[in-house]
Amino acid sequence: MSFTLKGTENLSVKEKYDFIKLFIKGQVRDESDSLALMANISAIIMALVSDLNWAGFYLVQGDQLVLGPFQGLPACTRLDYDKGVCAKAWRDKEPVLVEDVHAFPGHVACDSASNSELVIPLIKDGQVYGVLDLDSPKPARFTKDDQEEFVQIVEIFQDHLI
Repeated sequence: MSFTLKGTENLSVKEKYDFIKLFIKGQVRDESDSLALMANISAIIMALVSDLNWAGFYLVQGDQLVLGPFQGLPACTRLDYDKGVCAKAWRDKEPVLVEDVHAFPGHVACDSASNSELVIPLIKDGQVYGVLDLDSPKPARFTKDDQEEFVQIVEIFQDHLI
């Protein structure tokens, strides 16, 4: 699944990340509903970040992560605290970058086409309340630079959710 936001086709990767940040700043200024924000954030990420097959959110409910707004094929509805890349980001309160999800112990395969993954925890008042999950069919798709960009992106909106 891939689509492009008109007028952004020739932007560099850095310019696309800057565009995402600008878009999100406008969204959090004009919208207060968390679900609406997450839906638009996942859509803008999917539109501007290349080589993704899934971009979306999981939200903490008790001892599980529950599927939130996303772009991509249907996904696992619930993820347990003790297994998978998203759960590791939740437990450790740190981003997790996985070059090969098939080599990750306890990986939860929601989409067999996914080969690499980047997960950024959403933290408010010192507690993780969800994660931003990005999957790619391309092995080693995500770099430390991508991770840093997404940490900055999450910092813009995490205090405006939930």
